[in-house]
Amino acid sequence: MSRVARFAWATLCFNTAVVLWGAIVRATGSGAGCGNKWPNCGGSVLGTGVHAQTIIEFTHRITSAVALLMVVILLLWCWRTTSKRNWARYSALLATAFLANEALLGAALVLLGHVAKDQSAGRVLFLCLHFGNTLLLLAMLALTAAWLQSGSESFTLTKKRPEMSAVVVGLLAVLAIGMTGSVAALGDTLFPASSLSASISQDFSSESPGLLHFRLIHPVLAIIAGSYVIWLVLRNSSRRTCLPRTSVAIIMLLFAQIGIGLLNVLLLAPVWLQILHLLVGDTTWMLIVLTSSALVLKQSYAYTDRVAALSTHGMPGAQWDSISQRGGIKFIDR
Repeated sequence: MSRVARFAWATLCFNTAVVLWGAIVRATGSGAGCGNKWPNCGGSVLGTGVHAQTIIEFTHRITSAVALLMVVILLLWCWRTTSKRNWARYSALLATAFLANEALLGAALVLLGHVAKDQSAGRVLFLCLHFGNTLLLLAMLALTAAWLQSGSESFTLTKKRPEMSAVVVGLLAVLAIGMTGSVAALGDTLFPASSLSASISQDFSSESPGLLHFRLIHPVLAIIAGSYVIWLVLRNSSRRTCLPRTSVAIIMLLFAQIGIGLLNVLLLAPVWLQILHLLVGDTTWMLIVLTSSALVLKQSYAYTDRVAALSTHGMPGAQWDSISQRGGIKFIDR
């Protein structure tokens, strides 16, 4: 594996850790730890009188800045070490754009006061946009790392429209799961229940806030996205575009996520279980993106480059014609 590919994977892991820490900020109500100041912190972060919420929020801002620096370095490194047609360049560029947008959405949450105990519709909207952007960022970083590791450069889209439509709808459903899941987690934070029966009553009571009714959408979308994941694994397995262990990992993570989600409801959403739920969800999302890309993207090779390479190594023309007639050039576009 090249050094730039190793750095790409490290950047992905660090950004995932920043996302998990951001969930801790939300779950502990530390979003207002620095007041309404951004990017500097309004409260003191040193001394014996410092609040834990201030430390949590300020740590999130520092690690987010480091994550942005790593993504920018990755972008510059990609453009220096890859060719113009290499798709890793553009996925890294999109990752940089998504991370910059991530910072702006985070700043909007703080400056508009959509933190701590705020229950407004504006907070729900920005939270959905924020987490949806987060998933797109992780997807671009995962694709960048995978393409750099494999040495792939350019691709062509499949011409099978039903297959392409299924992938687009499936990915949107998985994306929607993450966004509604962030809203459900916000409801658990703002309106903690004393028991399981009380939590269920909150969801169906007409007197409950709209935020609690909204979280009922999350399990419905989970069923739709789960069906897509199973179809995706079966489709890739039949076409052999997905490694068997990757398929097994996706299925295992899917059932683990369902189990953790049910346990999260039964235990009334403790913070540590929310973080575990998010980690498994993010990991599953990235594997789904990589597997979906393998289904709809075909790696392209330049025919003339292959011929030139074989000619350079002294392959006689007659031998080349013989290989071509036997189907030996199938690797040109797989």
